[in-house]
Amino acid sequence: MRKTALTIAGSDSSGGAGIQADIKTMMANGVYAMSAITALTAQNTTGVSAIFNATPEFLAQELDSVFTDIFPDAVKIGMVSDRELISVIARKLKEYQARNIVVDPVMVATSGARLISEDAVDTLKQELFPLAAVLTPNIPEAEVLTGMKICTGEDMIEAARQIAQQYQCAVLCKGGHQLNDANDLLYFKDGYRWFEGKRIDNPNTHGTGCTLSSAIAANLAKSYDLPTSVERAKDYISGALSAMLDLGAGSGPMDHGFAITGKYVQ
Repeated sequence: MRKTALTIAGSDSSGGAGIQADIKTMMANGVYAMSAITALTAQNTTGVSAIFNATPEFLAQELDSVFTDIFPDAVKIGMVSDRELISVIARKLKEYQARNIVVDPVMVATSGARLISEDAVDTLKQELFPLAAVLTPNIPEAEVLTGMKICTGEDMIEAARQIAQQYQCAVLCKGGHQLNDANDLLYFKDGYRWFEGKRIDNPNTHGTGCTLSSAIAANLAKSYDLPTSVERAKDYISGALSAMLDLGAGSGPMDHGFAITGKYVQ
């Protein structure tokens, strides 16, 4: 049986992040991908110009439709910008006893655009984070979640420790933003582990967070443990960046299909 994964996130009309990136990534990592769309965004490689949220009732119907027919082996949660939608997701995940939940606490787009309201952040913390197997904040997001300034590798460890203890889940604190660039820290129950990455000189990084969390979810769906899932996901994202796809006027997308070969792509 093919393993399955569900992405709950916003749509990116330019295809480099959000639902589109998640589905491409999950397919490239060998699982069948499904989606529940939280919002439509009008965006491209230069920024986000509009966000149109799904209604809570419709999002609930999307989730019911997936869980009652093709039960996902893993769930990735990305952009959710409204507290009512977050509450719906948390309620449905508990109702269906979803497993292998990866939460990417998307708060700010690569372009710098704010993607979530202040009250939604509190609802994320209270209702969704405690359900996660792993949270995947970048450094700015980890700073928001802890209230501390992260300037060193030791700061990353302390921030991840605080988040992990507060929400009783593993935390992947992602490097970048000039600190431990390409090196990520996984903090879990038995300790922590650094994952060193290759620094790839590619300015087109739109959707890297979505892609990494989706690849982790895909590997958890295939029954790899969390450290192995992170390692495989980082290898995949390095390959996607190394393919040097160059599209758009801003920070463009990666090549999610860099490793897909066969007669249908000729």
